[in-house]
Amino acid sequence: MDLAAGRRRAYWHTPVFLAVLLCAAYPARQHWPVVEAGALRLAVADHGWLLLGAVAAVGTWAASALAQQGAVARRLPGPRLLAAQFAASAAGHLLPAGLGAGAVNLRFLMRCGLPAGRSAGALAVKATAGAAVRLALIAALAPLCPSLLRAPHVSWAAVAAVLGAAVLLGALLAGPLRLRCRRALASVLADIRAVHARPARAGALWGGSLAFAALHSLVLIAVTRAVELPLPSLQVALLYLAASSAAALLPTPGGLGGLDAALGLALTASGAPAATAASAVLGYRLLTVWLPLVPGLLVLTLLVRRKAL
Repeated sequence: MDLAAGRRRAYWHTPVFLAVLLCAAYPARQHWPVVEAGALRLAVADHGWLLLGAVAAVGTWAASALAQQGAVARRLPGPRLLAAQFAASAAGHLLPAGLGAGAVNLRFLMRCGLPAGRSAGALAVKATAGAAVRLALIAALAPLCPSLLRAPHVSWAAVAAVLGAAVLLGALLAGPLRLRCRRALASVLADIRAVHARPARAGALWGGSLAFAALHSLVLIAVTRAVELPLPSLQVALLYLAASSAAALLPTPGGLGGLDAALGLALTASGAPAATAASAVLGYRLLTVWLPLVPGLLVLTLLVRRKAL
């Protein structure tokens, strides 16, 4: 029975993994000369900086585990929590809009004894804290890097479309659906109050969320130093935070394509050569996505077999 289940999972994982590779290959094929030059530059990059970036990438999973622990009042098993974050990171690159990572974390929390509603609330608390930390960091760094971020031009048609979507959403949320949304929001607010009633949990939530964003920024900074990209570290961190926040609005697996394009555009618009910017994006993706992907899927399979998920 376990062998049959393993085969079903393999049949499901294989096409999804191939789809991710194809999605990554298409934009690379469209801009192959720049990608090739960037890859060659990355191959001769400073190994010391790349090692620092790899260490920072590993630290992001520990930071994610700390933030997840802070989002729940119950103490979670540390080693399994860290393994679940590693597996969730890999799953997040296979399904769009963070569904893979959310499903892994939801299943893990439920296996730890939390009800489904509380587990979903813990994920919402963690996501809210992560978004708030990113916005706070952008607000703190923007004055230190004047004129680096420019507000995009928004047409009246776009404004009208957003307003129309808001009105439509309000109409759809009428009646029973609105009541359910209110109950869900009330549950999340109750979870937030419960977490902040315990200073240790609140510190873990906000400290882990801050460390997660800072370590991802450090990965990109280390890669830019390795390929000798001529931008100050604070500017690179601000560009990463802004690009990753914008890419989060696109429902692609792990921000695939969206984050790469946003980072590349942000770096080149700030004065970096196209080939060097491509090297930095490739290096960042290599350390945070491609190298950990297969080990993460193996850990995911192991957790499922041991019924930790």
